[in-house]
Amino acid sequence: MAATTATTTAVAVIRDWRGWPSFLRALWRSSLRFRTLTITLLLTSTAILITCVTMALVIQNDLFESRKSEALDDAARSVNQAQATLDATALGDDPAALPELWDSVQEDLGRNSTAEGLAGFRMDVDPDVALNGFTAGLSDNLISSGLRNRVVEFDDWQSWQSVPLEVGGREVPGIIVGQQLRVPEAGPFEIYFAYDLADADNTLVFVQRTLWVAGIGLVAIVAAISFIVLRTVSTPIVEAAETSARLASGDLGVRIDVHGEDEIATLGRSFNAMADSIESQIKELGELSLVQQRFVSDVSHELRTPLTTIRLAADMLNDQRGEFDPTTARTTELLHTQVQRFETLLSDLLEISRYDAGSVQLELEATSLAHLAEDIIEQMQPLADDRGSQLRLVAPGGYSPVDMDPRRVRRVLRNLIGNAIEHGEGRPIVVTVDSNQHAVAAGVRDFGLGMDPADAERVFDRFWRADPSRQRTLGGTGLGLSIALGDATLHGGSLDVWSELGVGTNFVLTLPRRGDATDGPSPVPLEPQETLADIDDATQPIQLADVPAELFDRGSIE
Repeated sequence: MAATTATTTAVAVIRDWRGWPSFLRALWRSSLRFRTLTITLLLTSTAILITCVTMALVIQNDLFESRKSEALDDAARSVNQAQATLDATALGDDPAALPELWDSVQEDLGRNSTAEGLAGFRMDVDPDVALNGFTAGLSDNLISSGLRNRVVEFDDWQSWQSVPLEVGGREVPGIIVGQQLRVPEAGPFEIYFAYDLADADNTLVFVQRTLWVAGIGLVAIVAAISFIVLRTVSTPIVEAAETSARLASGDLGVRIDVHGEDEIATLGRSFNAMADSIESQIKELGELSLVQQRFVSDVSHELRTPLTTIRLAADMLNDQRGEFDPTTARTTELLHTQVQRFETLLSDLLEISRYDAGSVQLELEATSLAHLAEDIIEQMQPLADDRGSQLRLVAPGGYSPVDMDPRRVRRVLRNLIGNAIEHGEGRPIVVTVDSNQHAVAAGVRDFGLGMDPADAERVFDRFWRADPSRQRTLGGTGLGLSIALGDATLHGGSLDVWSELGVGTNFVLTLPRRGDATDGPSPVPLEPQETLADIDDATQPIQLADVPAELFDRGSIE
């Protein structure tokens, strides 16, 4: 299934070329194999490119130097032979002997040389000697003035220049070599030879093409070798990563297949040993947790019978405390209060043990959270009056019934409002109920001492108090918020807290409408916007009795 999805994604990316950059960036971040192979290919390609270019330049230079040397040697040999012929020939008094000798030398130059073209120009024009220059396949337009000046200036040197030559209707690279030839009675001549370098150019093109083909082939071979090596090395790493993910997700029996005796095999054996150790420790902790849960549950159940007897006796004594002396009456009152607290603690311990055992089930009923909050406020109002705190209900929403366990939600709200009364320092307490299309929520805001962020993170821990020296004055057990968080989670909702020292605390209970996890923000913001001055200046909140009955008939007044 995963392979099919990956293939479909790859095909979609290939079709949409605009998505290539993001796809490659994601692949670069997520795939060690792709990253290593890409770096290897880039470095290898760069090295091969530099090597091929260097070799091509060196071969090009060597071919040119070799062909130039051949051309210079060929031209020098032809000129030397012609010079020897001229020096060895006696002209006598025959005026036609010199033209005939010159014609013969021209033929010897063309015959003894492999040049594609020849040209000769007389340097000193003497009207008494009728001897002219010649051209044979080499136009004087191809001979630059710089080359001619060098030939004229240096009588015993060869001079050359690279020029393009036209051979067979196409332009090919060539070289022109020039030097002087001394003709008796006529003086020095400039002799030029044109050599075609097309064969060297063809050889260079062949060599370059061969180098490029070899370079590309070498890159492909390196890519294949790198892929095979990386696959061999990375496959065990990928398997180890997948096995680690499965182990982290709770599959304690998964292990890595180990083959061989190399480093990867050693890593696999070490991982398997670690997994065995973790599995055994988790099993031991699980068994210990089961024993602990069973112990708490058994002790709680066993304590119920004697506690019931003690509570009945305490109730009887408390009912008759008026007949006792003051000291005994006070003792009886304290005994009755502590027995009630002990009974509450025992109930909370039983509830916690049910959560730990995973045996808690919801009893869902369609319930209005706003009505539920109003009932809890009415119940808690006498306690708030004793502490000098005013309970205020602000309910712009939350009237339509939502499936919930009313007993558990009542317990959560009672716990939150009780904590607000205890820590509210006699200031007003605002209970806000609201809803949206996804969830309903209730917030309990007090303006008491507040907590710092570190304490707020631990507020749901069992038996935890921000100030250990401060006594619980309302009979709390230290398990209320932990149970409240469990109740909220059991509904698929959340219980969040915001607090700031000297400003107060805000708890927000969010429940989904359809029994699934909450989607989107809570209807009641976690960080409140109003201050104590805003609350003091605000008008009285809307009471439920003031809402028209026809709105309840429609199921909601959101």
